[in-house]
Amino acid sequence: MSANARDAILAEVRKSLAGRRRANHSTDPSGDAPAARLEGHARNLIPDRTAGGRAANVALFIKMIEGVSGTVERVASASEVPKVVAGYLARHNLPPKLAMAPDSRLTSLPWAAQPLLEIRQGAARESDQVALTGTFAAVAETGTLMMASFADRPNTLNFLPDNHVVVVAVKDLVGTYEDAWDRLRAAGGLPRTTTFITGPSRTSDIELVPTLGAHGPRRLHVILIEDAG
Repeated sequence: MSANARDAILAEVRKSLAGRRRANHSTDPSGDAPAARLEGHARNLIPDRTAGGRAANVALFIKMIEGVSGTVERVASASEVPKVVAGYLARHNLPPKLAMAPDSRLTSLPWAAQPLLEIRQGAARESDQVALTGTFAAVAETGTLMMASFADRPNTLNFLPDNHVVVVAVKDLVGTYEDAWDRLRAAGGLPRTTTFITGPSRTSDIELVPTLGAHGPRRLHVILIEDAG
């Protein structure tokens, strides 16, 4: 590209930006509108289907997950999670090995009751077949898991292993995305990464044929803890 052509392109960009700044200033001379919008967190329309209370949202959450090829297993208390995880691995002929988030909500569970399980804590490795994580929030509206990346919740566990087992407490189930963002803001300080997961990874990019596991886990299994509400 010649110097003259480059200068002409940049001049047009500057002209466009100057016009945009003048337009914004005419509607908001103080320049406070963007800051007010960010601070105010204005909500979108909230679907009526999330207004039925916790029991209705639990049922909706399960329905939405199963509708996108995920699976859900309900347990009465957190102490049942190790047994359920071992059963899941056995049903799918998977080796009794886990890459687990070093999350105190998981590490405090009675894993000693399952001595055959081999558990490694930390970020995912290429050889890992199964990841076990918690979740920051679960959204009933779409059956979506909100995963916040912190030191004890490595984001790689959400993507690398073929099988993703997620422990969800009923108390962390909310109706809408707006509710989930409210919880994250209230927690103080946004994480480096926030990931939304709705069912197993899938794509239809190749000849419009749906394929699971193209960009992440091909199986998503949620263990829903009832007594955590």
